[in-house]
Amino acid sequence: MRACGTWRRRFIALAGSLALAATGSAASANEDVLAHLADPGVQVLQTLDYANTRYSRLDQINAGNVGQLQVAWTFSTGVLRGHEGSPLVVDGVMYLHTPFPNIIYALDLDNDGRILWRYEPQQTRDVAGIMCCDLVNRGLAYADGLVFLAQADTTVVALDARTGAVRWKVANGDPRHGESNTSTVMPVKDKLIVGIAGAEFGARGHITAYALKDGARLWRAYSTGPDAEMRVDPEKTTELGKPVGPDSSLKSWEGEQWTLGGGAPWGWFAYDPRLNLIYYGTANPGTWNPSQRPGDNRWASAIIARDADSGMARWVYQMTPHDEWDYDGVNEMILTDQTVDDHMRPLLTHFDRNGFAYTLDRATGELLVAAPFEDGVNWARGIDMDRASPTYGRPIRDPRYGTEAEGEDVTYSGICPAAIGAKNQQPAAYSPVTGLFYVPGTQLCMDYEPFHVDYAAGQPYVGATLTMYPAPGSEGRTGRFIAWDNLKGRVVWAVPERFSVWSGALATAGGVVFYGTLEGYLKAVDAATGRELYRFKTPSGIVGNVMTYSHRGRQFVAVLSGVGGWAGIGLAAGLTDPNAGSGAKDAYAALSSYTALGGQLTVFALPGR
Repeated sequence: MRACGTWRRRFIALAGSLALAATGSAASANEDVLAHLADPGVQVLQTLDYANTRYSRLDQINAGNVGQLQVAWTFSTGVLRGHEGSPLVVDGVMYLHTPFPNIIYALDLDNDGRILWRYEPQQTRDVAGIMCCDLVNRGLAYADGLVFLAQADTTVVALDARTGAVRWKVANGDPRHGESNTSTVMPVKDKLIVGIAGAEFGARGHITAYALKDGARLWRAYSTGPDAEMRVDPEKTTELGKPVGPDSSLKSWEGEQWTLGGGAPWGWFAYDPRLNLIYYGTANPGTWNPSQRPGDNRWASAIIARDADSGMARWVYQMTPHDEWDYDGVNEMILTDQTVDDHMRPLLTHFDRNGFAYTLDRATGELLVAAPFEDGVNWARGIDMDRASPTYGRPIRDPRYGTEAEGEDVTYSGICPAAIGAKNQQPAAYSPVTGLFYVPGTQLCMDYEPFHVDYAAGQPYVGATLTMYPAPGSEGRTGRFIAWDNLKGRVVWAVPERFSVWSGALATAGGVVFYGTLEGYLKAVDAATGRELYRFKTPSGIVGNVMTYSHRGRQFVAVLSGVGGWAGIGLAAGLTDPNAGSGAKDAYAALSSYTALGGQLTVFALPGR
């Protein structure tokens, strides 16, 4: 275990240097966001900080007293379906969101959560029909007195934080072409970074920067297609240290398939102010049937680092070339500064759906570590780490678990992990005290049957049916919560769970890590050992992300419960077809014996404070 004091000092120094770098880098730097990020008592981003650490410096609640937590207050959202993301807290006000229809509440923390204002967008119900894997939304962002929401119908809205009045709004996509939104947004300097969803409908993924002040589009970069539209420089944009070369994406698709190529960035964003780079992952290529899209299908299922000002790609890394399993690469990028070979290096750690955890140098994109973080990963035997090899950085595939060897309408069995991933979008956390990452995971395998599908605008463009089931050796359990060493590429400890852990983790300076379960338990475990310290059963399954804040000298912990998301879609949507929900319905059939639909915020605190 690393020395606690050393890691704490390095983390504080890193946070301070990033803030100074951002403030000094440009006159347009968003000083309001940076000032709030420096205050551990508030939360203005879903990821807590630009580095996506989900680490809180609050320590009033600690490993010694967390077992005394009590419910302080609750709030019903009035909406069912999956409640992902978390509230924000700024200047004594909590900003709370719901799944579709994406209602926002502003709650007064000085008056028992009294509703100050609410915003309910008018969206056509037709939007719900093009949203993959439930009607979720991963939350709000705050900057310069504005609350930002990306609605299901792709409309991006800026609301006055005091009154809820609409300051500006802009359409980021077109639902008629299968484009929707489930993700949060991220304010960076004078820009708002926005993604898109819709790979399962043949939408071509893109990331866009809008002006914070008025919503004017400043740049847009696509995941597939011509270099100019992707904002890729053939000679300066690199993968694993080498220029990608001209037409890096176009050469990897057959014909015009790239126009339906997916790669939607519907997950999380990270930002390094010192390097001025934005990091994110791209989703699966379209369709799920790999026989219809020969080639590597770049740059779907990849990590992309972009200059925040211009949107130009600095480097890219494709984790799953020619993705045959729906292994979206959208999971969060966690930024840390750590010692590698006696040198402090800027790192990026990513836990991919494909079951491998990657550690890269975030300045150059150099791959340093790649190892499976869940047991039984079999689609690939490993990642080629020989820098002299022509296949360096590529997966060493096991042909027994490919999904196109015998063509279409054939069932390929025993593939691990399942398409839902060894980990999905629910974010991990990192503690600078332990130097460990805390990862919510899934232990499912699948049978996969691809079939030919024709594109029609606004209609599903999937091309495969799935059956998912517990992984061998899991004793029927489908989840676990682990602590991961990103430099050694190994699990330090693991807590088995009955169902996939679909809640985002939270690590704190009190030596506690929080997460939620699909049955509805909020759990607290010791950051060093994984020993359970506390649990409380909330009214519905937890797919939200645990958060903490401080108000009038008292620390609170809060979490949204409301079962749903891909894992809970069968229960949330009342599905009856065994293969519905992209294979999730039967995989989580037992969930209905442990929880029911709901939509509630539960807030906890220590007694007598």
